[in-house]
Amino acid sequence: MKRFSHLLVIFLFPFFINAQDSTQTVKKRIYTTKPLQQNEPPTIDGFINESGWDLVEWTGDFIENQPDENTPPAQQTKFKIVYDQKYLYVAYRCYDTEPDKIEKRLSRRDGFAGDWVEINLDSYLDKRTGFSFSITAAGVKGDEFISQNGNNWDGSWNPIWYAATNIDDEGWTAEIKIPLSQLKFGKSKEQVWGLQVNRRIFRKEERSVWQRIPQDAPGWISEFGELHGLIDIEPQKQLEIQPFTVTQYDTFPEEEGNPFRDGDDFKLNGGLDAKIGITNDLTLDLTVNPDFGQVEADPAAIALDGFQIFFREQRPFFVENKNIFDYRFANGFDNVFYSRRIGRSPQGSINTIDGEFVDRPNNTTILGAAKFSGKTKNGWSIGVLESVTSREIAKIQDQDGNRRETIVEPLTNYFVGRLQKDFNNRNSYIGGIFTATNRDLGDILNIDFEDPNTDETSELVNLRENNLNFLRESAYTGGIDFRHNWKERKYFVEGNIVTSHIEGSKEAIEATQNSLTHLFQRVDADHVEVDPNRTSLTGTGGKLTGGKSGGGNWRYNAGLYWRSPELELNDIGFLRQADEIRQFTNLRYLFLKPTKLYRRVNLWFNQFSSFDFDGNYNRIQYGTGGFINYKNNWWTEVEYIHKPRIFTNTILRGGPRFRFSEENIAVLFFGSDSRKKFNFTVGHVNSWAQQNNFSFQRYVLRLRYQPFDAFSMSLNPEFERNPNKTQYVTETDFNGTPRYVTAKIDQQTLSASIRLNYNINPNLTIQYYGQPFISRGRYSNFNFVNDPVAKDLNQRINLYNENQISFANDVYSVDEDVDGAVDYTIDNPDFAFVQFRSNLVLRWEYIPGSEIFLVWSQGVTGSGDPGDHLFRSLNNQILDQQPDNTFLIKATYRFVL
Repeated sequence: MKRFSHLLVIFLFPFFINAQDSTQTVKKRIYTTKPLQQNEPPTIDGFINESGWDLVEWTGDFIENQPDENTPPAQQTKFKIVYDQKYLYVAYRCYDTEPDKIEKRLSRRDGFAGDWVEINLDSYLDKRTGFSFSITAAGVKGDEFISQNGNNWDGSWNPIWYAATNIDDEGWTAEIKIPLSQLKFGKSKEQVWGLQVNRRIFRKEERSVWQRIPQDAPGWISEFGELHGLIDIEPQKQLEIQPFTVTQYDTFPEEEGNPFRDGDDFKLNGGLDAKIGITNDLTLDLTVNPDFGQVEADPAAIALDGFQIFFREQRPFFVENKNIFDYRFANGFDNVFYSRRIGRSPQGSINTIDGEFVDRPNNTTILGAAKFSGKTKNGWSIGVLESVTSREIAKIQDQDGNRRETIVEPLTNYFVGRLQKDFNNRNSYIGGIFTATNRDLGDILNIDFEDPNTDETSELVNLRENNLNFLRESAYTGGIDFRHNWKERKYFVEGNIVTSHIEGSKEAIEATQNSLTHLFQRVDADHVEVDPNRTSLTGTGGKLTGGKSGGGNWRYNAGLYWRSPELELNDIGFLRQADEIRQFTNLRYLFLKPTKLYRRVNLWFNQFSSFDFDGNYNRIQYGTGGFINYKNNWWTEVEYIHKPRIFTNTILRGGPRFRFSEENIAVLFFGSDSRKKFNFTVGHVNSWAQQNNFSFQRYVLRLRYQPFDAFSMSLNPEFERNPNKTQYVTETDFNGTPRYVTAKIDQQTLSASIRLNYNINPNLTIQYYGQPFISRGRYSNFNFVNDPVAKDLNQRINLYNENQISFANDVYSVDEDVDGAVDYTIDNPDFAFVQFRSNLVLRWEYIPGSEIFLVWSQGVTGSGDPGDHLFRSLNNQILDQQPDNTFLIKATYRFVL
């Protein structure tokens, strides 16, 4: 009880502190635009010489925002805004007394390289979300959807709009034209939108803004000025249809006798994307048979702890408007909706015998998906997503040509519904989410067998073949979230709660209970146990936190979150581990005014402790660090973490709770000025534990070079070494007693991501991405767990001596009682994983919104020799191997109706 009283005090800490706020009240600026009416609309060519611009006055008087807030900028800026019934027009005059020093770096769209100017529009006037349109001096466009009051900028949003620039003796000018159909706003006589214009002077790394926003402001969008004068503009009901065709040719190493690996394959495919404006606030997105062949490959990774690895979403249909569907809770990494579940790799296993060959689909086909999303003028955020993925079948053929099939993924329906409502003058919101996953796991599957030696076809009645028995038939989640800001948004309290319910066969629910996420079979757990007769599970999770987000130099928050043992989200969400209660605090101090030494500095301290639902006190951690950006734009980041208590319920995969020795972590990263043609980052992470229980060293080098404006390259090599004396190997049995075997591992990982970008012009770019990845682990000093929670490592485990363990034919034989008979065996766990992935993409936006992609993807995946050093594995398993190649041509055309 005393422990939880301490947690309560820590949580309430932010509300008892009355820190002095130094924020001054900043007057809101207003710009009043006018309609073009009879005037000819401006021609978007970068020259501000059309008569339509004369309807309105220039506005300027920009103020510096970074690095020295509330001081005169090095160069002034001014702009004008006019409109008609279809477009919003903006003209910029960016003065520069040294026009030859204007940085005109080319980049791909959303590259934001060199000098640029941007307009931010809060057309909902909700003070939390907005649309950003940027144009660089070189004419490269950038567009982002802003959410979380400026804490999240989503560059995946790609509207249709038009821009041009020009450099002259006074600096540079720009004109942009934004279709009103690309913005979202309600219907009213006069629109009032939030407005901000932001300019970057590259050579000084200076930002100046039209509406002053103090450095200690609680957000970005909530502090905007206002755009007035938008009279009687009609909401535009957007209708866009974008068909596409894909031609794909694959080559791969031919395997003798394998009918599925004959050396090449050709595919012709097509599909359709559509965007329909139901109202100007709400949009319906549709996709039929979507193709994501131009999407960059995921980075390689390997996890010895058995947990799933999180990969970011890169597919355009799911990325756009993803902020509306986002529902992070607990630690911020778990999410009720994880769109990578849709179209995932088939999950079913395949039972084969010697001599059989398998053709297994790489991904599940998305038959179709629809997304209804947007935000209304009165503060309702709405998101509905519906998607259906097909039943996937793997083909199996033996050496005699007999072929059979097995289902590896059932027909599945995914649904997500999200709703939020702003109130209290946009200072508060409350929302909810509901998701559903339903799989067609019919009891009887009719699969035809073809005998190539006859014309006969036989029918097989197959009861799921047991390869899909672990899948749940249905999964549902529901949640409620809220946030309340007060005192000019400087203070906040927010929270959320999630409830999950899954249903399935006894086998599926038992598999869920035994999974690494839950581990109900843990031998020392009194609060959970495996029930093989259950056909459903229901769990909860959530978070409650509060703190100070603006005003003065201090920021802090504290709270707690929980995930109950039965919580399960992984059908359409992401949940790494259940059964945890965690308390946390974060404290940060910001140095708001630059000096002769630095541009900005911040320092932080954080702490957390965690428990399971059995009441076990599992972990306590403290961390402190700081970041400094020097006057010359170099920077340094340091951090120190101390973990005096580390217990884990998962390391023994259902065995007892296990203790790790006390750990300390030191982090040091520093880098040069990112504006320079050549710049770098160097970093090191060093972790060490008492009694050398384990350690971790990570070495990072990031090199970036732009020899001329149109070309840039980067090389990011990393090396990691992770030795551990108690790496889990297996569980076995010794005379009726469970034996949890661990060993010393020397794991080393080497990777390097390589990027090349060549920009022929702002709409025609060539990009290359490649990553070799090698990880190998060698095991030695095998041992078994003796006292899993002992503080002393030597009492925690017992090492096998040379009389107890021997190695032959790739198997370790253990005679634990030394009676001359083998008690159990251990397969050699040594491994070497080698992978190379690359993409070469030519992207041409031949008209706004319509694109052609030429793609060459290459990949090699294999197993190396654990006895080799890393560079030998690189040579043998990557450079000397014939790779898989994919050549792809994708063409899209966007009809705007």
